[in-house]
Amino acid sequence: MSMNKLSLSIIFPIYNEEKRIKKNLYYLNKFLNKYPKNNIEIIFVNDGSIDNSIKIIEDKLKKKKIINLKKNYGKGFALKKGIEQAKKNWILTCDIDLSVPLNQILIWNKKKLLVSNNTVFFGSRQHKKSKVEAKKIRILIGFILQKLISFFLKIKIKDTQCGYKLYRKKDAIKIFKKMKSHGFEHDIEVVLICRKLDIKIQELPVNWVHKSGSKVNLFKDILKFFIKIFFLKKNYV
Repeated sequence: MSMNKLSLSIIFPIYNEEKRIKKNLYYLNKFLNKYPKNNIEIIFVNDGSIDNSIKIIEDKLKKKKIINLKKNYGKGFALKKGIEQAKKNWILTCDIDLSVPLNQILIWNKKKLLVSNNTVFFGSRQHKKSKVEAKKIRILIGFILQKLISFFLKIKIKDTQCGYKLYRKKDAIKIFKKMKSHGFEHDIEVVLICRKLDIKIQELPVNWVHKSGSKVNLFKDILKFFIKIFFLKKNYV
């Protein structure tokens, strides 16, 4: 598939990102200059930010769509609202920290990894060809967390939580229409919904670098996360 045919909506959920957004908007503009202009749209979903994130985006980026939510609902809810308004044939959900660079999709496409039908493509830090830069303790905690998720929910996917995911629009609409999760656990529900709808998931390699400033506290939020997993198990398994 040539880049001229890969019409793409990129959705960024935004919540109080002013401290790290300027540099990443530079990289976003650089990416847009390489991409056929009529084939791409950038959607920011402002998930109740109370800082200057959106003002910075308005000042630094010319062509974009901003969806403003009245309060902080959570990443899953923000992505759902972005997908509802996406216009292009493909939808990439991506974190604004750009821990996975935007051009990863160009690499996937160049290597002809996006040819499978009825498939959602997950960036996976556990893929044997992935390159991951992070502190060893963070990698270990993520690995243990993923093993527990797989055990409790009978999931074979090795990395559900990487924020870099690519959907055909028709699949994204089906999946997120059924989505009940509002927070970070939505990634797991995507897997469970795909299983229910008989949509395949293909894990693809990424270059991933941990960026500081994440809103997720691995220790503080882990209890809440597993409570959510319990409810997902009750509803899907």
